[in-house]
Amino acid sequence: MHVLPLRSPSAALPQRILLVENSRSYTQMVAGAIEQKLELPVTVAANLAEARDALRAHDDWFLALTGLVLADGNRDAVVDFFLDRGLPTVVVSGVYDEDLRRRVLRRQIIDFVLKNAPGSLDYLLWLVQRLDRNRRVSALVVDDSSSARGYAAALLELYGYTVVQAADGDAALAALEADSTIRLAVVDQEMPGMQGIELARRMRSVRSRDRLAVIGVSGTEDPGLVAHFLKNGANDFLRKPFSREEFFCRVSQNIDQLELIGSLQDLATRDFLTGLANRRHFLEQGEHALARLQAGRETATVAMLDIDHFKHINDTWGHEAGDHALRAIAAAVAGHARPQDLVARFGGEEFCMLVPGLPQDGAYGYFEALRQRIAGLRIPVGAEELRVTVSIGMTMVSADSSLSRLIAEADRCLYLAKAAGRDRTQPNWAPAASVA
Repeated sequence: MHVLPLRSPSAALPQRILLVENSRSYTQMVAGAIEQKLELPVTVAANLAEARDALRAHDDWFLALTGLVLADGNRDAVVDFFLDRGLPTVVVSGVYDEDLRRRVLRRQIIDFVLKNAPGSLDYLLWLVQRLDRNRRVSALVVDDSSSARGYAAALLELYGYTVVQAADGDAALAALEADSTIRLAVVDQEMPGMQGIELARRMRSVRSRDRLAVIGVSGTEDPGLVAHFLKNGANDFLRKPFSREEFFCRVSQNIDQLELIGSLQDLATRDFLTGLANRRHFLEQGEHALARLQAGRETATVAMLDIDHFKHINDTWGHEAGDHALRAIAAAVAGHARPQDLVARFGGEEFCMLVPGLPQDGAYGYFEALRQRIAGLRIPVGAEELRVTVSIGMTMVSADSSLSRLIAEADRCLYLAKAAGRDRTQPNWAPAASVA
């Protein structure tokens, strides 16, 4: 079904954050910001004993944020407490100590954050959100050196990514083809057979820049290597040996950019209220889909759906109730549609669908079932329930019909459905159900 997703599901992933800190004002500030802005639950503990009790009480822990000055544990004991339990951990310290920072980061600690530094709360919120989102992203590490490959993979796993490893270019391309969740590739230059620059170029023929970030890596001092990587499709470059913090910053920056591009694409193609594709996206994708269907002489139906008496709903129940109705009907349409169907909010209270592969009787039954599904909705508005109906006009695709002509014909049938009393499905042929 060509319906844009509303939000990545996260219910299956652990969500709870443990915040361990002896400053009550600081924990209130951080916990409040995380719960309000990121919608992740936070449990606060003032010491290791309370942290131990909290960990026993729940099993859905995602992350620990901990200070190092606690009443029942020194710095090493605090770090050991969380690492021994395998819980991803960020240290939040009130004192800058470069030796301490280096000691902590030599352990499997994700990051060391100064809590009193300017902008530290914003950085901490970004870091928690980044770590949460990383769990839905796969990363590919390509290096013929098992030790170098393992080091980069371990860092990515520490930051929450699912990691796929490949020892050469052919294996990397096969992995990329097999796994659509790979959004990041870390590619070494010096490999036998296919070198990193050539691999980056081939990766670009498989995944565009808005779907995959490629970071080139090399230990050579060739000054032209960076430009060669970038000109052949890489987004960024790291020179070996790199620090953990530089690696994390570069990776995060590139994933952030991918998500920003995705957000901009959503704004251009998604209807903001319902989450369905918008009119522009429908017309663009519909033209391509229609050409394929006509070339293969496949059956297909174009339909227009319109909410009955929508102005009366807005005038009587208010515009907020009208928005609830639009979202409820959009969800019903999306839930009814099959993977191969193209669905969009066309504007106002109208929706448009391109449904392939059904003969006339099957298409009529499909849309009649959708009409009945919507008529059965009970939309809560305050203490009351709003009931809505839709009228549907539909036409079959012919070998020489354009998308605009099909939409116009479906719209004409929609007008006939309205004129005949609304809450009905009107094709531009005599359906078997009507004939009977």
